Amino acid sequence: MTLHTAKPDVTLLHLNAKWAFTTRRVDHDDVAGLNPAVEHGVAGDLVLCEIIEINQHQKIQLARGRASTSYLGDKVVLCIGDRYAPDQFEGAARITSEGADLLAGGGVVGTMEHAHARMLEPTRLRPIALLTDRDGEVINIARYSLQAKAIPEHVTVIGVFGASMNAGKTTAAVSLAHGLSRAGFSVAGIKATGTGAFGDFNAFEDAGVSAMDFTDAGMPTTYRMPIDRVEQGFETLVGTAGANGADIVVVEIADGVFQQETQEILAGSRIRDRMDAILFATPDALGAVGGMRVLADYGLRPFAISGKLTQSPLAMMEARMATGVPQLSREDLCTPEAVMAVAGPVLRQTRSTPTRPPAALESMTAA
Repeated sequence: MTLHTAKPDVTLLHLNAKWAFTTRRVDHDDVAGLNPAVEHGVAGDLVLCEIIEINQHQKIQLARGRASTSYLGDKVVLCIGDRYAPDQFEGAARITSEGADLLAGGGVVGTMEHAHARMLEPTRLRPIALLTDRDGEVINIARYSLQAKAIPEHVTVIGVFGASMNAGKTTAAVSLAHGLSRAGFSVAGIKATGTGAFGDFNAFEDAGVSAMDFTDAGMPTTYRMPIDRVEQGFETLVGTAGANGADIVVVEIADGVFQQETQEILAGSRIRDRMDAILFATPDALGAVGGMRVLADYGLRPFAISGKLTQSPLAMMEARMATGVPQLSREDLCTPEAVMAVAGPVLRQTRSTPTRPPAALESMTAA
């Protein structure tokens, strides 16, 4: 397979390349050519790469939902993108023909800028070419975004924020969605910010609720995306969930409250304005206290605290004494009676299940 010719055989690309999760909405039949000018690629552009050195990420999360072990010489189709992950890599949406880094196993390629001390060197790639359509235009996943939709008035939106990466947000979010679903509501799960990967997406589906994420809104990651683009993606995803029948949408916001997009969301955004309530996840009691203070600075108060904190009865006791906010473990969130005792008052009147009148502002806004 000669990949630098003017008229490459893209049929072989379809047969041999591994397509990553971030590319899952792309119509492969749109690919008609390859452009070797990879240095002109921007966030969201599709790029064909060769794996030349296997380090931190040893597998590629495929578009069809499984992880594929990587081998030297593998051809992979990825998205150029930025990444923010305090426990892993920070990277920029920048590549050259000389090489690039696999920033995330879900299929984000760029240049690593900072790494956590426990990380190995990033898996190294040789960018071969940008994928182009029949008109010679570089294919970007933005063209496959869901159609913009407004959020129906009846839909309750619950945001899940965290103190940090790996605070237990995803477990809290999917457990909340599962518990509300068991309580008789039509529930959807949304990952509104972060880096494209199938872990959180699959976790929502495993919990028995339909799932979407920002890749469905045409973004490989949301790091360094303009806030209006992130807001538009949120509205499209929640609006689509509502149009598909969801009465409640649980929206996970990636990383911690100090992360760039999260701060913008909390400080004042269409995302914050449309959330009826928030659940906060934290790894420990000190994170609960600090998180409550940060949220209070934004005029917000969560209806409950969850996360890794709830694995420790002593930590839960400390947090409860310090904050006065209910603590809900994974088991609590999955139990209809327990979750409704705390979340019931924040729900809007739905079309399918009678609920108490909404008390969103009372629960979400700090006194």
